[in-house]
Amino acid sequence: MSSTHLTRDDVTAAVLAAKRVKQLTFASLAEQLGKPKVWLTAALLGQHPFQPEDAARVGQLLGLDDEQVVVLTEVPTRGSFSPTAPPTDPTMYRLYEVLQVYGPALKQLIHEEFGDGIMSAINFNLDVERREHPGGDRVRITLDGKFLSYAWD
Repeated sequence: MSSTHLTRDDVTAAVLAAKRVKQLTFASLAEQLGKPKVWLTAALLGQHPFQPEDAARVGQLLGLDDEQVVVLTEVPTRGSFSPTAPPTDPTMYRLYEVLQVYGPALKQLIHEEFGDGIMSAINFNLDVERREHPGGDRVRITLDGKFLSYAWD
């Protein structure tokens, strides 16, 4: 199959199959590649392009062929992984629900603290960690984006 016919979804499916067969975790792959865990996971799921040298390393670790490796370097159509809005997956829906409930408050607090602008999702870091808690382990998600002021020049 040539890369002109190979889709990013095809490569994502191959990545996930290889990861499963090799019994690898996203965290272990991130460590081996020296990349942030969340960024690497998103990239392997088709949301970011890899630099050619990183794509080649992913290909080696997962046993991908040359055409699949090339597709890993292509700029993706981001946010296209779900055909439904709101998402139907319970985990993703809860994150959507968080933004529905707290999004307006976060917007107001950002404007109060920083002024008229937005938090970048391009100049951005994201982390997920597990925190032990007596009432049950907690999920901590950290969003860390550069503030971008609106320019009205």
